Amino acid sequence: MDEALVHHVRLPMRYGFDHPAKRRRTSESLLLRLTVDGVSGHGECAPRSYVTGETCASVLARLRDVPLDGLYGTLRAEPADQVLAALRRDGFTGTFGIDGGSNLVCLLELAVVDWLGQRLGLGARQLLAPDAGEGPPALRISQVLDLGTTVEEFLDSRGPFHFVKVKASDDIERDVATVGRLRAALPAGVPVMVDANMSWHPDRAADHVRRLTDAGVTWFEEPLAKGALDDLRELRLATGARIMLDESVCSLADAEAAEAADACDAFNIRVSKCGGLFASMDIARFARSHGIAYQVGVQVAETGPLIAAGRHLAFCLPDALTVESGQSDRYFPEPVVTPMPAVDRRANTIAPPPGTGLGTALNESAGNWAVLAHRAGPAGWQESPAAREKAGRP
Repeated sequence: MDEALVHHVRLPMRYGFDHPAKRRRTSESLLLRLTVDGVSGHGECAPRSYVTGETCASVLARLRDVPLDGLYGTLRAEPADQVLAALRRDGFTGTFGIDGGSNLVCLLELAVVDWLGQRLGLGARQLLAPDAGEGPPALRISQVLDLGTTVEEFLDSRGPFHFVKVKASDDIERDVATVGRLRAALPAGVPVMVDANMSWHPDRAADHVRRLTDAGVTWFEEPLAKGALDDLRELRLATGARIMLDESVCSLADAEAAEAADACDAFNIRVSKCGGLFASMDIARFARSHGIAYQVGVQVAETGPLIAAGRHLAFCLPDALTVESGQSDRYFPEPVVTPMPAVDRRANTIAPPPGTGLGTALNESAGNWAVLAHRAGPAGWQESPAAREKAGRP
């Protein structure tokens, strides 16, 4: 039976994570198990309203309108290698005619990519970039100092350091002092980036940049309001700041607009906000061709397939400025996927994901979060058995 099962996962986090746009104490993402012709693929999205305007609720509402029977039919009828060729050429929306926002596309695309990997016996990295070559055996990852962690705790517990991101506060004096203490303790070659998450006012941004640059900052991430491209260009011209855009670049069209406005020096490419792996690769290729740097980023508190997808993307892009692998191993003592993508905390590196597809699958504990089930045919979407049981409905 061809079917889909959606999970709305909200795992309590062992440690909170604070930044100017959000205080997070639980994960929130949607996980999808897509089964066609006896083979299952797994996807995930992590909608954030302050990034793309999407929420888990809005993605679920749009998912109910997706003609999944057509998706099942295509995967059944077309050879897997031909579906893959279409994805590489036309992307997910062009191949399946399904749109509805970055996170909805990401959720479905990752499940399809994972499914194709099982069918073809290939890892997602090979599906995404077959000419990428062997690549490095490991990649160094960055560390993030959020507003809920002291500098002392960060320095004592998060090393070794290869790239450091500091979440800005609403107090520039605090931020200058934080960067100064970090810079004094870190090796000279370790870049430090301050991420303001769109919180600075244009009238004060230049002063913030100058003071933080003097303290030792190398990069500034999304300092102004989302999409304020003209103001960003003026800030770069006035201060010489190197600016990375995150919330302002959620699609190839956004990347093209930012480059045309001369608004930045780098992009933060995150799989979920960019609409999946193939769209993320398109943005990376655009960046390369226009002399723009990029990092492979994460949404805070990804719980499974998204983590693996980000790893596959990163190993396709070894020239990335840095890679954010997240802290899922620290946040979640009982993960909902097996195996959980690992981090070598002794070296702060990650290895290429093993296995076929994304290389990870939902485990039994994920079933507790199931909310919607879809089977091929007229029944369509139904409340999942787990959701009915929680609500006390037969």
